[in-house]
Amino acid sequence: EGFSSVKCFLSLYRFQACVYFASVFQAMSCGIHYLASVFMAVTPNFVCGFPGNVSRVLFHNSSASSIEAIWTLWTSAENYIVVQLENGEIWELDQCSRSKRELSLDLAYEYKGNKSVFPCSDGFLYDDTKWKSTVVTQWDLVCDREWLAKLIQPTFMLGVLIGAVIFGDIADRLGRQRVIWFTSAGQFVFGIAVAFTFDYYSFVIVRFLLAMVSSGYLVVAFVYVTEFVGIKARTWASMHVHAFFAMGIMIVALVGFLVRTWWVYQIFLSIATLPFVLCCWMLPETPFWLLSEERYEDAQKVIDTMARWNKVSAPCKVSELCSVQQDDLASGRTGDDDTSSAKKHNILDLFCNWQIARRTITVWLIWFTGSLGYYVFSLSSVSLGGNEYLNLFLIGAVELPCYIIACVAMDKLGRRNTLIPFLILSALICVLIMFIPQDFNILIILANMAGKFSIGVAFGLIYLYTAELYPTIVRSLAVGSGSMMCRVGSVVAPFCVYLRSVWIFMPLLLVGIMALLSGILTIMLPETLGKPLTNTLVEATEMGRKKKSCSEKTPPAHSGAALEKMEMFGQERVSTDK
Repeated sequence: EGFSSVKCFLSLYRFQACVYFASVFQAMSCGIHYLASVFMAVTPNFVCGFPGNVSRVLFHNSSASSIEAIWTLWTSAENYIVVQLENGEIWELDQCSRSKRELSLDLAYEYKGNKSVFPCSDGFLYDDTKWKSTVVTQWDLVCDREWLAKLIQPTFMLGVLIGAVIFGDIADRLGRQRVIWFTSAGQFVFGIAVAFTFDYYSFVIVRFLLAMVSSGYLVVAFVYVTEFVGIKARTWASMHVHAFFAMGIMIVALVGFLVRTWWVYQIFLSIATLPFVLCCWMLPETPFWLLSEERYEDAQKVIDTMARWNKVSAPCKVSELCSVQQDDLASGRTGDDDTSSAKKHNILDLFCNWQIARRTITVWLIWFTGSLGYYVFSLSSVSLGGNEYLNLFLIGAVELPCYIIACVAMDKLGRRNTLIPFLILSALICVLIMFIPQDFNILIILANMAGKFSIGVAFGLIYLYTAELYPTIVRSLAVGSGSMMCRVGSVVAPFCVYLRSVWIFMPLLLVGIMALLSGILTIMLPETLGKPLTNTLVEATEMGRKKKSCSEKTPPAHSGAALEKMEMFGQERVSTDK
């Protein structure tokens, strides 16, 4: 049934299909920039530099004429290298210090005599067998500057957090189209600019701006495609935005394998955004947003264009929808000021009444838990061993089947009934991993991948579910604020992983508790499968009341239904023709 919905979407709704694939193509660039630092900011093996030219190098029982030949034998940061310079001096090189042996004439690895300890004033020597250059090697972000390297990803995620809120709100005020234009161009410009930064601080600032526009695009793109596709294909269309994001992760692995210089690597990754930047100006504004702003003529133009592409002979008329909406507003005007399009909406509207407030708190918790679990499982998979490029590729690839299964389950069982079991399943997997003996490496790997799979279903589903739970007037704001909580989770995740030093299973315990709590609270959320998108806060509130029918109790709900009829243009008529 799910695949038939997608086939129907592609064959009958050509306009929506073109808009959809053009929009989600750019989602790959978001996945690219989010994970780019995995290889760009890697710290290779290194030791303190030495003052002079080396004649011999000694590492345990191995001798060589250059340090480059020793790196293959390097096994731990506790190791040190002994070098003899051309002037006869013998130095012991650690990672963050160096020692000059006094009164030593014979070159030996072990030495019990006096040593003079010096700082690494001559820089550092890095292992370039895997990575020719990274931001760590270029700006010596090691030892007492190591904390700067550790801040690269958190500061990026901070930009993602801020961008999600800012651009989500701007999209509700100025429209989805303008934000998509600006953020698309911004990803390309800032992505290229990162490669030409001249120091660490300019690098972090430009990447912060890149994070803001990348997050802004991803948030608004979900709302954009959700408002353009109808009920039949909404699940698959929204969920597979995540699939393109995962493909971006796979591209990072591929480019990282082929390009080992960080700034060239960054340029190649940024070029992937160029095709969309050249054509994004052709994307139209969504009729939903135009109608909510009372721009009826512009909405009619978009509707007529969609009708021509879809070969619909009798497209719906905005005037008919407006007449229905005006009648509904006249009958439900008392005590309701949510229908005023002139009202400026802000985050407080997500707490306008108890039902919406409880829904917002639950949704935010799910966003936070999904992101926290996603990154905790991802960071754990880095220790799988083997080829790190293949590992990252598989981390992205494992998400593809998870979204297919999620789509089928969402169409069969519903959004809420899919979210609950997968959240609880991820909690159970966290508990299961704690009881697996550490010697069973393969079983631990499979369990971690299963945990990432289950949390990935919940993580992917919440985007669409959030968009369906809130009305048009605050939909981008709701998704944006949810994404903000998601990024809080992604910032917290690395620190959560650091708790392994306290107890090896502490990160899994925290994720398991959060997933279990989220799964229980999700029971109180309303089901949105097969229901029209709401247009006002009153309609969204009534959707959560089981005993009341929106069509009977809340007159403005008719306008939302009318808008839903518009979004796929004659859905009932097409079904009858079949």
